[in-house]
Amino acid sequence: MKRVGTKNTPVFRIVVADSRSPRDGKFIEDLGTYHPLKQGDNYTLKLDRAQYWLSKGAQPSDTVASFIKKAVKAAPAAA
Repeated sequence: MKRVGTKNTPVFRIVVADSRSPRDGKFIEDLGTYHPLKQGDNYTLKLDRAQYWLSKGAQPSDTVASFIKKAVKAAPAAA
């Protein structure tokens, strides 16, 4: 996750990045956003692209893994 929010109002972009690049540095693809201070549905995620990168061997952080798990549960109900 890449932090883009201002001081005291954190906002993160969920990105695919090489493990050797810095947290807020170069990334490969933007997959969504996360607003930790917002109540309720506080993240967006391109689930199809996330699953593509996981199939290529990407390792999600614990937070992003929980978002993917929630999105997979919600996707069949919406369809």
